[in-house]
Amino acid sequence: MGHMGCLALNASFEPLTMVPAQRAVRLVLDGKAEILEAAPDRAFRSTRAELPFPLVIRLVRFVSVPRRLRRQVTNTFLFARDGYSCQYCGRHRSELRGRQFLTRDHVVPLSRGGTNAWANVVTSCSACNNRKGNHLPEEVGMRLLSVPREPNHVHLVWAVRKLTPIQAKYIRMFYGQEAVAALEANPHLAS
Repeated sequence: MGHMGCLALNASFEPLTMVPAQRAVRLVLDGKAEILEAAPDRAFRSTRAELPFPLVIRLVRFVSVPRRLRRQVTNTFLFARDGYSCQYCGRHRSELRGRQFLTRDHVVPLSRGGTNAWANVVTSCSACNNRKGNHLPEEVGMRLLSVPREPNHVHLVWAVRKLTPIQAKYIRMFYGQEAVAALEANPHLAS
């Protein structure tokens, strides 16, 4: 339980992000957040007081999150969406050998009018990416193992986080059980 993060909720209870516990405590001390759930067996001690160790905090004032920021295709989210596996040969990152690694591939290359939209980017091992080069997959006899699409926001953000059961409860409350189930059903996503 070394680096346990704290789940921060918006004033609306929408899960926003994971923050380090120290930062969560600071937000609480500054009156910007309230603790909803604390770890029963841990506490923060300062010279003046002992504070519960926050697992879930809620911001006192609503913070608006621009939708475009939520949907940015970062490699962290892209690889998580694709289960950390090459979408051409199917190899998981743990099976890549030597100097091979995961990369972002544009199905329709940027040089041919492709974009960085979710529907045009896939996880590819460096070998497949090199082989595909500046072509469309079918031009070089390659096939995608899945159709790339935009994942929902929840799936993305929690795909790259490990949640405690208490934290997962708040995701479930806001987004419904299927969001949590989708994460639990795909163990790659949490790795």
